[in-house]
Amino acid sequence: MSDHRSSALVAGGGGFIGGHLAARLLSEGYRVRVVDCKPVDEWFQVHPDAENVVADLSLLDAARAAVDGMDEVYNLAADMGGIGFIEGNKARCMLSVLINTHLLMASRDAGVDRFFFSSSACVYAAAHQAAPDLEPLREEMAYPAMPEDGYGWEKLFDERMCRHFAEDFGLRTRVARFHNIYGPHGTWDGGREKAPAAICRKVAAAVINNDDKIEIWGDGEQSRSFTYIDDCVEGIRRIMRSDCDQPLNLGSDELVTINELVDLVQEIAGSSLKRRYNLSAAQGVRGRNSDNTLIREQLGWAPSVSLREGMAETYSWIYKQVGYASHRFLP
Repeated sequence: MSDHRSSALVAGGGGFIGGHLAARLLSEGYRVRVVDCKPVDEWFQVHPDAENVVADLSLLDAARAAVDGMDEVYNLAADMGGIGFIEGNKARCMLSVLINTHLLMASRDAGVDRFFFSSSACVYAAAHQAAPDLEPLREEMAYPAMPEDGYGWEKLFDERMCRHFAEDFGLRTRVARFHNIYGPHGTWDGGREKAPAAICRKVAAAVINNDDKIEIWGDGEQSRSFTYIDDCVEGIRRIMRSDCDQPLNLGSDELVTINELVDLVQEIAGSSLKRRYNLSAAQGVRGRNSDNTLIREQLGWAPSVSLREGMAETYSWIYKQVGYASHRFLP
């Protein structure tokens, strides 16, 4: 009997956001194919009801096989990480253009209905982010272009590729600019983790090991907004279903400094720790926040999970991971 369910490819589905998105699509009744270059035992989540494939999507033949028979394609595949990784691996970040280019070519040739690309707030010029309290980033501020070196240029180039594939070939493309997505079942150590996970890990390790201090990269006064994974997945689905063919910010507009984020995690953990500031560590831009005017206009929706609520869930999960890794807890 043929399967008439809608089908979706989640490229990079062994990663943090992709794993959560695959779960959401399965819950909606989709037939889901998850493709990632990592061995399955290194995936953050493995869904038995999905078709799980290990393949390198930077290769055109692999991209063609991945999109075959799919109605929708969600590209979350990229070689990336937190600020420490992207500042030290610019060429590796930019090579991700091969993944998106080949997925677009394969999707065009296979007659895919809709294509989603996960872009980043790193497409915005540093001049708009030079102080902790500058105005939130509006979508049109991506031009004139001067994005984050390496990673940001890759994302902006791929945004343009999506636009031109829509214009030239009629492929319906949708683009979201992610703003610091965090939550359970993501990278929390090893150098690719982002600030929320790194701070949760440092506080959890201090609590578990009875330490009284943690290291903070920079002076702690750099500011960010952080977006909980549930809001991210909801936003992806809404953007994909929408008629909006321009890039949209997908991020919280709840701005905090890193010091305030540490305060919150310590409060959640019930701890009080001394801070050692490493002023030579990678810090990224000085301030970044999402302007959600356009997404509200286009979708009648914007991220709404509070930082306190999201960080409580994230800390609880990372605390367990740190305990398991240090053999203080049994899995």
